[in-house]
Amino acid sequence: MANRITLNQTSYHGKGAINEIVNEVKSHGWKKAFVCSDPDLVKFGVTAKVTDLLDKAGLAYEVYSDIKPNPPIASVKNGVEAYKKAKADYIIAIGGGSSMDTAKAVGIIITNPEFADVRSLEGVAPTKNPCAPILAVPTTSGTAAEVTINYVITDPEKKRKFVCVDVHDIPIIAFVDSDMMMSMPKGLCASTGMDALTHAIEGYITKGAWEMTDMMHLKAIEIIGRALRSSVNGEAKGREDMALAQYIAGMGFSNVGLGVDHSMAHTLSAYYDMPHGVACATLLPTVMEYNADYTGEKYREIARVMGVKNVDSMSQAEYRKAAIDAVKQLATDVGIKLSLKGVIPESDLDALSADAKKDACTPGNPRDVTVEDIKQMFKSLMQ
Repeated sequence: MANRITLNQTSYHGKGAINEIVNEVKSHGWKKAFVCSDPDLVKFGVTAKVTDLLDKAGLAYEVYSDIKPNPPIASVKNGVEAYKKAKADYIIAIGGGSSMDTAKAVGIIITNPEFADVRSLEGVAPTKNPCAPILAVPTTSGTAAEVTINYVITDPEKKRKFVCVDVHDIPIIAFVDSDMMMSMPKGLCASTGMDALTHAIEGYITKGAWEMTDMMHLKAIEIIGRALRSSVNGEAKGREDMALAQYIAGMGFSNVGLGVDHSMAHTLSAYYDMPHGVACATLLPTVMEYNADYTGEKYREIARVMGVKNVDSMSQAEYRKAAIDAVKQLATDVGIKLSLKGVIPESDLDALSADAKKDACTPGNPRDVTVEDIKQMFKSLMQ
C-alpha cells in the first residue's frame, strides 16, 4: 500500500514571514481577502500586523471575527454568508485552531455548497473541489492547522465535536512567523505547546505511522522537549523553535492520524468547553501508560530525544516509564495540572466515554480501545 503525504504548496518560516503575504497575493492575482481572525486578536492588534500590510499595498479585505473557541456550526454558517456578501475570492486565516478550522469549513462550503449544513462534512467527506484559497497565519504554537488536512467543528446541539478530514481543505500557503506568536500569554503558550507534543507522540505511535512521519514526529518531540519551557517564559528563541516544532508535528500527524488522547480531548471540549490543548495535555501521560505495551521500542526514542540519559542501558519497562515521566515533568513545569478532578460529573461518564469511542481519531490508536477502557482512563484522572 502506498503512503500519501499532503502538505502546503508553499510555506514560509521565521521572523518576518508575513511580509511575503503581499507578494503571494499579487502573484496569484487575488482581489479581495476574507480575513478570519478571532475577536481578541483583532482587539489587541495582532490581526492588524497582517491587515496593515494589505492596507499599505492597497489590497482589499474584509474582517470576519465571529470566531469562538471550539468553533460551533453557527460560526461556520455565518462565515459562509459573510464571505459571499464580501464578494471575496480568497481567505486569510489569522489565529489558532479556532480561526483556522472556521476558515477551512467556510472555504470548503464556498466551493462545495452541497455541504452547507456543515454536519455532513464529518469524517472523510466526498468533496469534489479544493476549498477557496486559504493563506494561513498561525498565532499559537500548537495546532499546526496551517499544514493539516483536518479541522474540528463543535455541534452544541448534540454536545459533541466532529473531526473533518479532507485533502481539499489544506491552506495553500502557510506563513509561520514567530513574531505573530509573541503576544501569547503563558497559559495559552503552555497548552498549545503540549497539544503539539500530543500530536507528535500520538502521530509517532499511531497505527498508520511510517518512516517518513516517524522522522518528523521525533524531531518535533525533540524540539518541544528543549524549547517549550523557554517559550512559556516568553523567550523569543523558544517561541521561534516552537513555531517550527508544531509545524513539523503537523506535517506528520495530518498524514497518519492520531489516537484516543485526541478522541477523549474532543469530548472534554464539547461537554465542558475545556481548552483543547489543556485536555490533550492532561490526558497524555495516562494514555501513554495505556498504550505502552503496543509501542515496541518507540518510547525509548521518545525518552532519548526528550533528554533522558542512558536509555540504551534501560529495560523496556524502565524506558517506557522514563518517557512517560519526561512528559509528566514537562507538563508540570509549564503549569499543566494532570487531573480532571471536579471537571467530569459521574453521571456524564458513560455518555462521555461512548462519544470518545466514536471519534474519528480512535481507530488510529496503537491499542484497540473499548468504551470501558476509556471510562477507566477518565476515572483515573478524576480522583
